[in-house]
Amino acid sequence: MNVEDSAEIVVSRIAAAIGDQARARMLYCLMDGRARTSTELAVVAEVSPSTTSVHLSRLRVERLVDVVSQGKHRYYSLAGASVAHVLEGLSVLAGGARTQFVPSTPQGLRAARTCYDHMAGTLGVLLHDRLHTLGWLKHAAGGGNSAYDVTPAGVNGFQALGIDVEALRLLRRRFVCACLDWSERRPHIGGALGAAFLTAVLKRRWLEQELDSRSLRVTRIGRRELQARLGISLR
Repeated sequence: MNVEDSAEIVVSRIAAAIGDQARARMLYCLMDGRARTSTELAVVAEVSPSTTSVHLSRLRVERLVDVVSQGKHRYYSLAGASVAHVLEGLSVLAGGARTQFVPSTPQGLRAARTCYDHMAGTLGVLLHDRLHTLGWLKHAAGGGNSAYDVTPAGVNGFQALGIDVEALRLLRRRFVCACLDWSERRPHIGGALGAAFLTAVLKRRWLEQELDSRSLRVTRIGRRELQARLGISLR
């Protein structure tokens, strides 16, 4: 990327890279946070392996995907949570106006799913609202409506779940923020804290991720603990 490139030029290139249908399929396939080979992405995109290589090269140039070599294979993944945030936002935009919105998302995905490395869907939105009600999160000063901070009560609460809030602040990514949910059209928790929370509940087996899907399933233990610890009651 040339330093002389204007923001408008860069945006148009990125938009064009995402806008191709085959490339969009690849990117949304990677939204579950798992890395995949070019062969797997070729099946998803319904194009030939050679065409897939061209598409992946374009996505790498625009810094939308990363690649890691392991043995004979090369694994592709989204180039960070910021890319996932843009894709989620485009899904919201594609759904039309809020007043006309009627959810058509498959029930499994709508109930709970991953949004790259954090939790989305109905459960993600419930979590967002509950953390504010509990006083664990507050709007960050000067950060607008999408930037949050953790309160002292939140530091203690997250610590009880095995989440080191102060360590998360030191990471080179956004700490905690609102991410607009494409199926609910309301915010869920993104950023380093959102990712840490998902990791924690998966480790505790409150949630289980479906194989080759973004869907998350709440376990019996999860239903009990979400109610007891956070006051989130699920049907």
